[in-house]
Amino acid sequence: MIQSASRLADIEPFHVMELLTRAKQLEAEGRDIIHMEVGEPDFPTPDPIVEAAQRAIAGGRMFYTPALGLPELREAISQFYASRYGTDVPASRIAITAGASGALTLALACLVEPGSEWLLTDPGYPCNRHFIRAFGGIPIEIPVDADSNFQPTAADVDRYWSNNTRGALFASPANPTGTMLSMAEIDALAKTIRRRDGQLILDEIYHGLTYEGEAPTALAAGDDIFVIQSFSKYFQMTGWRLGWMVVPERFMRDIEKLAQNLFISPSTPAQYAALAAFKPETIGILEQRRTEFRRRRDFLAPALSTLGFKLSAVPQGAFYIYADCSALTDDSDRFARELLESAGVAITPGLDFGSHTPERHLRFAYTTGIERLQEAADRIRRFIGR
Repeated sequence: MIQSASRLADIEPFHVMELLTRAKQLEAEGRDIIHMEVGEPDFPTPDPIVEAAQRAIAGGRMFYTPALGLPELREAISQFYASRYGTDVPASRIAITAGASGALTLALACLVEPGSEWLLTDPGYPCNRHFIRAFGGIPIEIPVDADSNFQPTAADVDRYWSNNTRGALFASPANPTGTMLSMAEIDALAKTIRRRDGQLILDEIYHGLTYEGEAPTALAAGDDIFVIQSFSKYFQMTGWRLGWMVVPERFMRDIEKLAQNLFISPSTPAQYAALAAFKPETIGILEQRRTEFRRRRDFLAPALSTLGFKLSAVPQGAFYIYADCSALTDDSDRFARELLESAGVAITPGLDFGSHTPERHLRFAYTTGIERLQEAADRIRRFIGR
């Protein structure tokens, strides 16, 4: 009997989604659950974006678009890079995708040779290593910790690079830590990988959700870098499943061919909706919400410290705190599951993010209001004091 392909043996479940399923079951039973597990903004999609989608649907323009996306949306993103970053990114290098996951699928389908190695951070976004495995690549995880702000260094790249290494996939701001790379650090990574004839991919999907100034884009370090972006986080369009990717010119035709075959085109209503994402009134709404996310971070970080968690690095972006829980437990997975069952607080254990001390870490997403964060802190305090 035919079995699943052998590569599936190394692809683990996305544990946080299974924890979310259990949290939803408890809610269906009448339990009050405070959700701090999933990386999804709690704010609704801004009204100008929703209204743009409604107008487009009412107008009946729901046909396939070009595989690389609506030309006018690609141009709007190009202008966004010019206005926000002062960086010239021609629309011809921008591919609209089915979320950042679609962008990663296209990039790695284009670049990963079976048996080639790709450098990642540990901890890091769990799906990245599985994207690489899905195309026959081998993820090589670089352990990172507070000493390097949970980010890779050029020295790390040199240390872990082998004759079989083809490239690296990093993130700034990063999930689960919320830490960022400086422009100097990005430039050093790019130069090191370029010197080795490798390919750098940088995930920038949490750009816009930064709290001590704007995150620098890797596009300022060279036009040979793949940059992954999304409408999900800053623009709060998670369920619309829309993202984009900036691609080095020499790969554009291959990315287009892959997009034609794998996706045909991105979601048409989502693309018309996204045309309103860059309007001043939309940006005004998003910036108010960025301020609120910062308020939540500034409340939750000291609250967790008071409870006995150690914050090895203060998050500079995204909406996560990656906390060391070793003073409270030697098993973060068991702690998270018992906290959900006993106290109704859903958080993510470190095992989702890699093998570098996952039992010592928990990720808290501050994607709920401060009143609920306060209630969560109170419940955790009672849980610890049992």
